[in-house]
Amino acid sequence: MNKIEAINLLIRSGCSQSVIDHCKIVAGYSREIALNIREKSEKKGIPVEIDIDLVFTGGLLHDIGRSRTHGILHAVEGASIAIKNGLDEKLVHIIERHIGAGIPVDETKDLGLPEKDYLPVTLEEKIVAHADNLIIGNRIATVEEMILNLKRKNLNEKTIHRFIKLNDEISSMLA
Repeated sequence: MNKIEAINLLIRSGCSQSVIDHCKIVAGYSREIALNIREKSEKKGIPVEIDIDLVFTGGLLHDIGRSRTHGILHAVEGASIAIKNGLDEKLVHIIERHIGAGIPVDETKDLGLPEKDYLPVTLEEKIVAHADNLIIGNRIATVEEMILNLKRKNLNEKTIHRFIKLNDEISSMLA
């Protein structure tokens, strides 16, 4: 799926222009992170395989579920839209697992999510989740700003720790 097809799917699904704009920013930043990781790993002589196109398309479509809800269920709704549109399972997983820095099965019930694991598994899933976490408004925030933003939302320390852990994992590949 190319960029135009992904944006058209966002439009057909009913996403607002602000959601589409956010998705474009996340997609671009996700691709930038993926390219940087690939470049750094090659320089170290330990190439990391990353599907750059998957990262970019996943970034474009990660919030497609916001066409139905802006709550935490947008990931589940987005995965449903992706499945109904015959999208690859890898894209479905990016959409479904991008929320927060991932949500383990033991926390889903309290959040009103279907009981399953929403933790990002693949590097592509982690990159999109991480990029999304760092976008505040229409700009890339610092990790410190991200943490402050999470605290303002009254998220618990366990959840904030997952954000930091994901940031540390991605950052270590960029060093």
